[in-house]
Amino acid sequence: MNLISNILYWISTGLLVPVILLLIFFFIRALILTGGFFGQYLQERRTASTLYGPVSAVTPATLAGLHIPDEDRSLFGACARRIVEEGAEPARTDLILAEYETALEKNIATSKILAKMGPILGLMGTLIPMGPALAGLASGDIASMAYNMQVAFSTTVVGLVVSAIGFLTQQVKERWALRSLALLEYLADVSRNTSTAKP
Repeated sequence: MNLISNILYWISTGLLVPVILLLIFFFIRALILTGGFFGQYLQERRTASTLYGPVSAVTPATLAGLHIPDEDRSLFGACARRIVEEGAEPARTDLILAEYETALEKNIATSKILAKMGPILGLMGTLIPMGPALAGLASGDIASMAYNMQVAFSTTVVGLVVSAIGFLTQQVKERWALRSLALLEYLADVSRNTSTAKP
């Protein structure tokens, strides 16, 4: 039994360094995500002010007059342009919407990973040093116990920060995605109705 316990202890303590390295990596990734999120926020505001209104107001009678500027490089603008140009083929429109959903999911994936992995790694980084800390307390090595407790609390904080950034950006990105996807689906329906109404 002691051998099994020792093996588990060696495995858990051996995981401390990889956990800390992963936490540092995800923390840096969270900082990069924050900067990219700000840029995406500005892009979303530009798209909302220039495209969301005209797309939501389009009807089968006004679809031909819908103008999406060629200089608009947003993903929403590109997909809307393709739907207007290729809307006569419903299968093609469905493919465009599916590709758009895949791109949205890819955009949200990093935030989801951070939101889930932050608490997992933070908890692992908290529990792993507790063993050596308790061993140091039992042997009277207060310095060792204090060091391990410092590591435990630091990993908890970093993990929670990573998770908070991932969770907040995920919520906002999902709201953006639902809004834009609903508008594109509406545009696709209008395009289909227009094509079927033609003699």
